[in-house]
Amino acid sequence: MAEDYILNDHNKEEFPPAHTAEHLLNQLMMRMFGCERSNNAHVERKKSKISYILDHKPDRKEEREIEQRMNELIDEDLPVTFDFVTRAELEGLVMEAEEDSPDARISLDRLPDDASETIRLVRIGDYDVCPCIGKHVRSTAQIGRFELLGTNWDNDKHSFRVRYKIIQ
Repeated sequence: MAEDYILNDHNKEEFPPAHTAEHLLNQLMMRMFGCERSNNAHVERKKSKISYILDHKPDRKEEREIEQRMNELIDEDLPVTFDFVTRAELEGLVMEAEEDSPDARISLDRLPDDASETIRLVRIGDYDVCPCIGKHVRSTAQIGRFELLGTNWDNDKHSFRVRYKIIQ
């Protein structure tokens, strides 16, 4: 079915478990801290780094909660599925979504200017949905264990950097 759609070229070769964990982490951070999805991520097999703009520096308790909640989400064995929609369909989907629904937070702002008319949405259960053309696992249980390696806080930029790895 996917071959019926013309999508953008993709120049990365993601490690699917870490990339899928990035989607979960983005949604978790949005829910915990009311921030936007990261626009500064470096996701790799050995170690990944991802930054968020927050209104405060998370304390140790919040950092432990990030790791705990990530592993709970992974253990839920949420299905990872794909939908193909046009830009117009996507705009309608966002407008019709309930306010607290992940669909309400889908943004076309981060799509490249030359993005195709057909957009692939990656859904992780009812927890997250995001336009993406990368590789993912079939369900969150395939991710493995999320291990928070450390964090950094830039007080001037209010940037919170999370370093993590996936243990399989």
